[in-house]
Parts: sequence; structure tokens; C-alpha cells
Amino acid sequence: MTRIVQFFALVLASFALMTRPALAQQILRDAETEAFMADMSGPLVKAAGMEPKNVQVMVINDPEINAFVAGGQYVWVHSGLIAQADNVNQIQGVVAHELGHIEGGHVIRSGEGVKEATSVTLLSLVLGAAAIAAGGAEAGLGIMGLGQQAAMTRYLAFSRAQESSADLAGARYLHTAGISGRGSLEFFKKLQNQEYRLAIPQGNSYGRTHPLSGERINVLREVYEVDPAWNKPLDPKLEARFERIKAKLIGFVSEPAQTLAKYPESDQSIPAHYARAYAWHKSAYPDKALAEANALLAAAPHDPYFLELKGQILLESGKPADAIAPLREAVKLTNQPLISVLLSHALIATEDEANFAEAEQVLRVAVNRDRENPFAWYQLGVVYERRGDIPRAALATAERYEMMGQHPMALRSADAAMQGLKPGTVDYLRAQDIAMVSRAAIEQQRKKR
Repeated sequence: MTRIVQFFALVLASFALMTRPALAQQILRDAETEAFMADMSGPLVKAAGMEPKNVQVMVINDPEINAFVAGGQYVWVHSGLIAQADNVNQIQGVVAHELGHIEGGHVIRSGEGVKEATSVTLLSLVLGAAAIAAGGAEAGLGIMGLGQQAAMTRYLAFSRAQESSADLAGARYLHTAGISGRGSLEFFKKLQNQEYRLAIPQGNSYGRTHPLSGERINVLREVYEVDPAWNKPLDPKLEARFERIKAKLIGFVSEPAQTLAKYPESDQSIPAHYARAYAWHKSAYPDKALAEANALLAAAPHDPYFLELKGQILLESGKPADAIAPLREAVKLTNQPLISVLLSHALIATEDEANFAEAEQVLRVAVNRDRENPFAWYQLGVVYERRGDIPRAALATAERYEMMGQHPMALRSADAAMQGLKPGTVDYLRAQDIAMVSRAAIEQQRKKR
């Protein structure tokens, strides 16, 4: 009986792994990239019948050419996809497909596929156990094995159906938004080349969670090539922005030697300066990094993201006072919370008490617009502690730990905050909420042990 239970647990675990994307990758947050992703995907989101302000396209640090959805209205794009994409239209094709998963509720409905497959597995386990009990051990194990195979086949067919549905939904969004599907086909050709390199059989997609890229190309070509937008050229402004964020992303995630090989000194384009600035900064050559940032500002003196880059290099090179001016201007031009947090970091890093009031003001605005930034809460806690407001420092710390999923620390900090805050105030009620949620999470974790 123990063997049967262990076998059943392994089967269930295999389905759980197939339906759960890896979320351990590092989220890459960048003000310019997030603004670009919102503008690039906005027409597609509207075409899908969703509200653009409720859908976020985020980047994670993963070299694979991939993207996924994992609950809510979030599309997660791998850094490897952006680095390997040839143009913005290819990214739009991928995002359109992922929006198809959101509209179809595929993350929620994936449980239906697991449930159906698990039912087949359970039946085979019961029949197999009965056969073993009757003395037919070999026959019983054979029934179990066939049941597992049938369950897996049923789940894979369910998954492929969802992928095909998302492909066609994505094509519909591109058509409605007046965007060419050429990039979508180009992307699938990239995946097909990858399948060739991995020697994946191209006969049919049986035994796979996704249809083969060749199958998807054949279906989508008939849809895209007759669409009025098929030969529509790329938006030059959007494409220029894409080349910028692609270059800075490569500079940030790649080894400096690789970045400098891809963007040599002879390349004096804006993207090349961007990529080299990050490569030199990562290599601890602040003067060279600053020279690249200054070259960018010479071309566009008031570009907020070039100003942000210069401020970041100065701050992280030990010159926070010099970083304040460019970062102030960048915040004034964009009001981007991520840049505001960088400015507050520079203000605090000067260790000049005269800068702390501005840092607090900047941080409070930043966390009101974007609460999902642990470092912002950390800095706000530092400001409160410096001015002797220990209860609010504890509340900021509770916010940070709650966001990071460290529930015991969040509970401890929230309790400490409530000891010094006036009951009934907004801050007291927020500390109370964090304490309640953290206590429930701790109890749930305890029950799972």
C-alpha cells in the first residue's frame, strides 16, 4: 500500500510541476522598460477587452526565449526573449498570445486539466490495487502504468488546446489593434529553429505541452497574411525605444565582455552608448560609464532616462551629492516612482540631515503610486528612524517584510508599530491589517507541516 501511495503522490507532483511556472527568477524593474512595455502593449490590451492600467507586462531575468502568465493580469517576459527579438513587432506577437491566456482564464482552468487527468490516475490506481490484492501483481502494476500514461496524454492534449486557443486569440488582438502578425510568425520561426537544434521530432506534437512551432506557423500564416496590417511597417518611434531598452537590458544582464563585443566602441549609436554604460558600470569603471552617459546626454540633454542613468552611476560610484541634480530633473520630467526611489536613495546617502525632509516627501509619493517596492519601504523606515518616529519606522518595516513574504518578521514589526500609533488612525489600521494577514499566513504554513 505504501508503494501505491508514493506512486500516486509522484503522479500528482508531476502534474503540479507542469502547471506552475518558475517564479524564482529575479524581477527586473526599470522605469523606462516598464513605460515602454505599457505603451507597446496598450493597444493589444484594449483589443482584448481589458483595461490597460490593470494589465502589467513585466521582465524577469531569465535567458530563455519565453514568456508566461501566472495568475492575475500580469504578463512575464523573459530577458532572453527581449535580447533575442529582432524588433518590437516580435515582442507584440508574444504579448498578444499571453493576453489570450489571460482572457481565456487558462491559468485558472489549468486545474480542470489536472483534475481530469487525476481522475483517470485515481481510477487506474483503484483497479491496479484491486488486481494486486487478487494476486495479480504484474497485471496490477501494468494497469497503473497505463493509467498514468493515459492521464498524462489527456493533460498534454488539454494544454495544447489552450496554447492553440491563445494563438488565435492573439491573432485577433493584433488584427483589432491594426498591428501586423509578421513578428508573431518570425518569433515562432525562432522557436522552430530552436527545436531543430534540440533535435525535437517534427512529425507531430504528441507528448508535448505546446503544439510544434511548425504546426502553429502553418495555422497562423493563413490568418496573418490576409490581414490588412500584414505589410504595415514598424512604428519608427516605438522601434527606437525598443532598441534602447534591449541594449540597456543586455548591458545589465550580460557579462561585460559579451556586451562590449556586441556593442563595440566603433558603434556610436544611442543603443550602443546605453549598453556600454551598463557594461562599464558593472565592471567598476565609473569614469568610462560616465563618459557613455554624458555622450547620451549630449545627444538629448533632457532625456529623463539618460539623466537617471547618470544619477545611478554617480550614486553607486560613491558620489550621492552629485547624483541629486540629474535625478531631481528626471523625477520632475517623469514622476516615475522607481526614479523617485533612486533620488531618495541619493538624498539619504549624503547623510545630510537637510536632505531628509525631501527624501521623505519623495518616498511617500513613490510608495503611494507603487507600493510593490521593498527598497522604498526600507528607505522610508530609515528616514522615520532618523527623525525619531519609531512606530512609523516599524510600520514601514512591516510593509517591506509583508511584501517579501517574511510573515513572522512582518507580524513582529506590525505589532511594534501598533504599540506606538494612535488607535483608529490610518497608519494604525494598516499595521493591524498587516498583522492580521501575517498571522493568518503563519497559521496556514504551520498547518501544512
